[in-house]
Amino acid sequence: MTEIRVIKTNGSITAVDCRGHSGYAACGEDIVCAGISTLVQTALLGLLSVAHIKVKYQRNEKDGVLTFNLPEDLDETSRHDADMILGTMLCGLSDLYTEYSDFMKLEVNE
Repeated sequence: MTEIRVIKTNGSITAVDCRGHSGYAACGEDIVCAGISTLVQTALLGLLSVAHIKVKYQRNEKDGVLTFNLPEDLDETSRHDADMILGTMLCGLSDLYTEYSDFMKLEVNE
């Protein structure tokens, strides 16, 4: 099961912790794992490459781990950009969760 924890502070996502493999299908054929990975990795790429936010992240492909934390001192424009990118990621993850809750856990902490 993939466990995803999204941390919000003052209504904004400030950290994401994604761990494990979903177990929906064999490695390379697992559409749930692929969907989660695509959403979370694309959000991280958007933060780094599009919004130019210096996000601290850790990745371990073998164990299915991707975690990242946003800096606390974002200016208003960067915070807005991060909110749009991460809000979109959360919409996608929530939609996946409605169909595949047996293979993923989604927790949002505020």
